[in-house]
Amino acid sequence: MKNYEYIESALIHGGIYGDERTGAVNTPVYQTSTYMQDGLGKNRGYEYSRTGNPTREALESLIAELEGGKAGFAFASGMAATTAVLSLFQSGDKIVISSNVYGGTFRVLDKVFQRFGFQYVIADTTDLEAFEEALTPDVKAVLIESPANPLLTVTDISAVAKIAKSKGALLIVDNTFMTPYLQRPLEHGADIVLHSATKYLGGHSDLIAGLAVVKTQELAERLHFIQNATGGVLQPFDSFLLIRSIKTLSVRMDRHVRNAVELAKLLREHKAVKTVYYPGIPDFQGYEINKRQAKSGGAMISFELREGYDTHRFFEELKIIALAESLGGVESLVCHPASMTHASIPREIREKVGITDGLIRLSVGIENVKDLSKDLQSAIERAKL
Repeated sequence: MKNYEYIESALIHGGIYGDERTGAVNTPVYQTSTYMQDGLGKNRGYEYSRTGNPTREALESLIAELEGGKAGFAFASGMAATTAVLSLFQSGDKIVISSNVYGGTFRVLDKVFQRFGFQYVIADTTDLEAFEEALTPDVKAVLIESPANPLLTVTDISAVAKIAKSKGALLIVDNTFMTPYLQRPLEHGADIVLHSATKYLGGHSDLIAGLAVVKTQELAERLHFIQNATGGVLQPFDSFLLIRSIKTLSVRMDRHVRNAVELAKLLREHKAVKTVYYPGIPDFQGYEINKRQAKSGGAMISFELREGYDTHRFFEELKIIALAESLGGVESLVCHPASMTHASIPREIREKVGITDGLIRLSVGIENVKDLSKDLQSAIERAKL
């Protein structure tokens, strides 16, 4: 029985807390590949660590509780989690994806799953009428991000879930940008939630991991079979590290968001900045929807500089904020989506949805915001042609 009510406590005490045998407050690292059995067909709940490991099980139980799902699954990367979830479907099935998703998600659909007869179609999930038209009888699932990567487009999860359900399709939501601390998609009608736990859940840029949470026992059984059969599981020590990191998620996210709000205001008011994409700005297109389904606008900002400013020089002039792939770490990171995270998406598709060559994506860290402001302003000034 849980003796807490709020998610800040669940982050620390949720799932399988500590070790009953010794009283250790941290789940031990069960660094073992196999388990001694008491006899033929008699084990103590574990046989082989690909199938089940106590440290990984503690993490999986924790993320299931945080997202409000039936079961959680931990994988070796976010893409391994995505691949396992997509493996729930078969040749001839079709999936609808939102018009701007992570490039790796697009790549695995376009270059891997399409080879096996599993099709995809891109739709603007912010346009509910157009979205519903895209849900033909062969569509078995919808995969969205909200806010989406990298334009922070907000999709109404509840509305999309209702339409998907009416058409017999599952709704999969990538919740990487928000985490369960800021948004819980299952409460809004989603069937499956995905995380690149490498990002905010890990939070320290020191591990690679993926998580999936399902809403029903039927999905849990099917996904566990795929996890065990394909074997892309998270290792015990990384599971331990991720549990450790999740304990501080609330305090980190509060600081991330506070810094992001301030930097978004700075960028909006800067004469050299043409466009700012951030769901926490009241006049942002998806602000009201995001406000209904999430605690805040998160800590990701995308923006474009005006003509007369060199984007490449801007990257070169940053001193604190690092030019790097990934996001969600305690350090601030900046990237160029067109040539980095979304390079696998064909140029014509990128440009159609607004991922221009001038787009800059900023993952706001937890440094002192005054240092971050100074770094941004100095780099922008030095980028002037």
